Amino acid sequence: MRKFLQGSEAVAEAVKLCKVGVIAAYPITPQTPIPETLAKMVADGKLKAEFINVESEHSAASFVLGATATGVRSYTATSSQGLLYMGEVIFNIAGMRLPVILTCTNRAVSAPINIWNDQSDSMALRDSGSIQFYCENHQELVDLHIQAYRIAEDKNIMLPVMVSMDGYILTHGFEVVDVPSQEDVDKFLPPLNLKHKLDVENPLTLGFLADPEYYMETRYAIQKTHEGVLKFIPQVVREFEGVFGRRSGGLVECYRLEDAEKVIVACGSVCGTIKETIEEARRKKKKYGLLRIITYRPFPLQEIYKALKDKPQIAILEKAVSLGAYGPLYTEIKMLFSQKDNKKLKREKRICGFIAGLGGRDITKDTISYIFKRLSQKQVDCEFVDLKPEYIE
Repeated sequence: MRKFLQGSEAVAEAVKLCKVGVIAAYPITPQTPIPETLAKMVADGKLKAEFINVESEHSAASFVLGATATGVRSYTATSSQGLLYMGEVIFNIAGMRLPVILTCTNRAVSAPINIWNDQSDSMALRDSGSIQFYCENHQELVDLHIQAYRIAEDKNIMLPVMVSMDGYILTHGFEVVDVPSQEDVDKFLPPLNLKHKLDVENPLTLGFLADPEYYMETRYAIQKTHEGVLKFIPQVVREFEGVFGRRSGGLVECYRLEDAEKVIVACGSVCGTIKETIEEARRKKKKYGLLRIITYRPFPLQEIYKALKDKPQIAILEKAVSLGAYGPLYTEIKMLFSQKDNKKLKREKRICGFIAGLGGRDITKDTISYIFKRLSQKQVDCEFVDLKPEYIE
């Protein structure tokens, strides 16, 4: 069924279709409309779930940890400082191998206080063990939340998934969305059936103390599982297409890359603006392209290398920065090509890093055009784009 929905409503519709049993949430801008919508669904009898109002984001994450540990499909959402407050528990959820789904409505991190969009919050949790997806539009919000439960709950995965969506741009914007039927979702997503769970009839210990004799093996196990996730996601995408009749999600999206001479790499809603800019440039015979990162954790090294290995000029555009270093995505892609190319490939390749849109500053088509043009000039590793003139050196 096609509906005209706010992004937050689209997420709530997807969560409802996944038949979650426990929702725990604490309000924070711009996440609040998601649990508000879910709370109304529960109150109206449209969703059979326990909706728990908690006193903090830390408690929200703890509730869904506990609920999932008892074998109940659970959900939470947060943003910015709330996500950072959840950080301790998110590491626990991953370490305990619990398939919790969390929506991060991306927002800048204080201080100074800023309620607008960038991706600093989710990027700060990239090492937690969670799988991370970044959505471009409302349809992907629906599809990736449904896929997230399918991936997280697979017996060979058993890890949390963070689905990231740009605050305000996606959370509060409206688009037409194809909302699937309950019958199709039930066909795609089987009920949660944990092999190991808390049960008073069959007591066991979860989250035990691991001394140096065992701890490193737990990290190794998660690392190996992430390698398996890279192979499993394309399989889930094919299954999803078979049930719902559309291809959605995956590891990366290659847009106009076949003959592209200049490429931007990015993730999230900004990719829509990049695509529009590319189409305008193509009409002027400029060969521009986009590599959109959908799955950021695990990092799809091989897919990224395959897409970019023959491209001479590459710009990494990020809404986050690792202060004191570079953009997180730039660092990893630069490392990838340093390892792969080294002395084998003699051709000139330029990979530049750009930071834009922090704190909600607009990334316009002019911004994108500037970055494409800037690629032909000197090498930069961490250029902040659209700074106020007095800050430009």
